[in-house]
Amino acid sequence: MAHSASPTHSGDGETRRDFLYLAAAGFGALGTAVAVWPLIDSMNPSAEVLALSSTEVDLAPIEVGQRITVVWRGKPIFIDRRSQEAIDAARAVSVEDLPDPQADEDRVQKAEWLVMIGICTHLGCIPKGQTAGDPRGEFGGWFCPCHGSHYDTAGRIRKGPAPKNLFIPPYEFTADTALFIG
Repeated sequence: MAHSASPTHSGDGETRRDFLYLAAAGFGALGTAVAVWPLIDSMNPSAEVLALSSTEVDLAPIEVGQRITVVWRGKPIFIDRRSQEAIDAARAVSVEDLPDPQADEDRVQKAEWLVMIGICTHLGCIPKGQTAGDPRGEFGGWFCPCHGSHYDTAGRIRKGPAPKNLFIPPYEFTADTALFIG
């Protein structure tokens, strides 16, 4: 009987088969990545959302005693250029007497500028006191008309049902008259 070599055991065939397996696996992985990438990319925030994540404010036109409101992430941000009297009133308060104890120095980066989120910490109303003629409450700061919370010139809760002071957003001064929020 004649002895012949089996085609399945040739050294050339196994190498070719291994290459075909690796090539098929590589194309399969590439196809999966191409199919999955749009799904992953759709989870990134849109350009519109990224644009709202920070706000730059020019502080030069704001006069002493003036308050302005800007929007950051859909929330009102109160910016108050405080007079020396307002700063002195905020610093004269005994921190131990406050419902949410926090010193004025801990709430501001520069004494003249108070920057805070203008949403009452009780039920989310917008406190009054940003424009001339608005009621500013018993402590000269802000007054929430929804349930009667009174805030002082540092945005700290002094009277009413609000449990916390008005929150301070992340911000920094990029120049003497430029503010970056976010």
